[in-house]
Amino acid sequence: MPTCEPGRILGHEGVGIIDKIGQAVTTFKPGDRVLISCISACGKCEYCRKQMFSHCTTGGWILGNKIDGTQAEFVRIPYAETSLYPIPAGADEEALVMLSDILPTGFECGVLNGKVSPGSTVAIVGVGPIGLAALLTAQFYSPAEIIAIDLDDNRLAMAKRFGATTTINSSDGKAVEAVMKMTGKRGVDTAIEAVGIPATFELCEKLVTAGGTIANIGVHGQKVALHLERLWDRNVTITTRLVDTASTPMLLNILRSKKIDPKQLITHRFKLDHILDAYETFGNAANTRALKVIIEA
Repeated sequence: MPTCEPGRILGHEGVGIIDKIGQAVTTFKPGDRVLISCISACGKCEYCRKQMFSHCTTGGWILGNKIDGTQAEFVRIPYAETSLYPIPAGADEEALVMLSDILPTGFECGVLNGKVSPGSTVAIVGVGPIGLAALLTAQFYSPAEIIAIDLDDNRLAMAKRFGATTTINSSDGKAVEAVMKMTGKRGVDTAIEAVGIPATFELCEKLVTAGGTIANIGVHGQKVALHLERLWDRNVTITTRLVDTASTPMLLNILRSKKIDPKQLITHRFKLDHILDAYETFGNAANTRALKVIIEA
């Protein structure tokens, strides 16, 4: 990201133990175990009052971006009162790390924005960690079909294990043909883009049915063609969003009830002094089969 300067400590996910608190903090104390939200929210500005915490005028996505992040022994969390969550007694802390970012991101930006509903048909294009998080949380709404599309057979196998009804390897360029055959040439009600490159967004444009929704999650670094010559009369909704983490309290309750197991997303674990090995493992995910990598201080 252009806002992230060289030398910045990265990381915007994690759980931790409070060491010190500032004068304005009244609901936490040293020794408390907490979940760190990827979004810092003042709770007072115009956007926070709309629950658009990602656009907080003095916060938002700043951890590991504009200020030093969580991949360290100590991290300073601004607006702790509204950016930390107490960890329930007996909770699995590794599973909770998935609630810092990817689970609310998949749910809010993919499932909620995508208007997933009972009996609907959903295609998730890209089943890396974010796509799999969308897959897990889409099942809250009992869609009839969840079609996972990716180039990686290992990730497609994981998607099947996580609840995808159908998987498609799109490396042959025939994903659209396969989906249209499955849906009687109708297309899908919700197409969730979870990669962030032009090819996958344009694939979603081809997959969505009339009246359907394209929910973009991917972080795009270059322009994408919007094919209005095909979509102008299709009543299609396109949504974009940066996660607000407004759903985190609800997801904490669902995790506590054991309705989902986000710990399935964790494939590798490293100590902090082996963080370069962790980066190499994640950077070679096609070979290492890495999804989420836990780093322990």
